[in-house]
Amino acid sequence: MMRMILLVPILLVLVVLAAGVWFRLVPMTPAQWHVVPSDVTPPSSPNFALRVGTDAPVFTQSPDVIADLLTNVAQDAGAKIIAGSPQSGHVSYVVRSRIMGFPDAISIRLMPEGAGTKLEIFSRSRYGYSDLGVNAARVAAWIAALETQTGT
Repeated sequence: MMRMILLVPILLVLVVLAAGVWFRLVPMTPAQWHVVPSDVTPPSSPNFALRVGTDAPVFTQSPDVIADLLTNVAQDAGAKIIAGSPQSGHVSYVVRSRIMGFPDAISIRLMPEGAGTKLEIFSRSRYGYSDLGVNAARVAAWIAALETQTGT
């Protein structure tokens, strides 16, 4: 009986560690995750943030300038490119949670808007029904960082 009492917590720890390894290593395939934000049908679950159309921010700087600034914002957030590039105007990133490594995908399209740039962004969780507002907070933070850097 004592062995069983010790074995259960050990097995639980091993399962949690294995899950953490799995979530950190699971691939994010471009075919599935590199999407154009304005072409997306919003998911039925609340684990995403989507800013397109009139909800998409517009910056006064050119797409090239915004692409360079976006590179810095994404790097500061620990994002890794899974497809595209900011300079091409369409890029998708993966950001993983600190503890368990849950992956979130962020797809961005930069479009000329007059002399400036419209930034469409779609951030979503790969797993789970609710993200507790993580994706909405990320989108707001990335936009705020760009606004700070551009003085907008």
